[in-house]
Amino acid sequence: MKLPLLTPAKLLRRYKRFLADCELSDGEVVQVHCPNPGSMRSCAEAGQPVLLSWHADQKRKLPWTWELYWSGASWVTINTQRPNAVVAEALRKQQIVELAGYRELRREVAFGERERVDFWLGDPERGEAFVEVKSCTLLDEDGVLRFPDAPSSRALRHLQALERERSRGHRAVLLFLLGREDGHGFAPADAIDSNYGAALRRARERGVEVLAYRSRVRPDNIELCDAEPLLF
Repeated sequence: MKLPLLTPAKLLRRYKRFLADCELSDGEVVQVHCPNPGSMRSCAEAGQPVLLSWHADQKRKLPWTWELYWSGASWVTINTQRPNAVVAEALRKQQIVELAGYRELRREVAFGERERVDFWLGDPERGEAFVEVKSCTLLDEDGVLRFPDAPSSRALRHLQALERERSRGHRAVLLFLLGREDGHGFAPADAIDSNYGAALRRARERGVEVLAYRSRVRPDNIELCDAEPLLF
């Protein structure tokens, strides 16, 4: 997935969840939109290089958006809208082996009680598949990538909705897109949200398929890379 032209800057601070202050290369300090509702542990250290996109739309309150963060070993995807675009491109190109072969692809399809699944796949022979994507950027001190980085009732609802679709005989798939190239493997962040960790294990036992894929993050594009092992 090709990214827009990005502008280098230095992170000064992230605050109020969706705001950050960054310093451009000419020394100007700008307030930027942070499109990430998580705690962003391990990817929001002050002083680190970041990359910003510029939006000329005058209706926007903030023209700058925080896109990528440099961890010291890898670029990290900050904008949580990007992973779905990466997965959509990979699905269209049949790059995800476990999800290849479906004839129809739809996005943002209503399911569950009040949720929308990221992708619906349909095929006369294969039936229906409901695919939810979660962006994962949390790197723990042991080098394992984990989700979530903060307690998330929304993620839990999505997981429960996938379970219900599985109980109705449909494929239900939870795909974690690892938005950085450092670290290894994937596991739930039990120390942060033990309820989600327990629910993820239970859903997997009940037939919800769990996948973890690495993404290759570059200043000009983000691409789906290799599958990562599940460490739980």
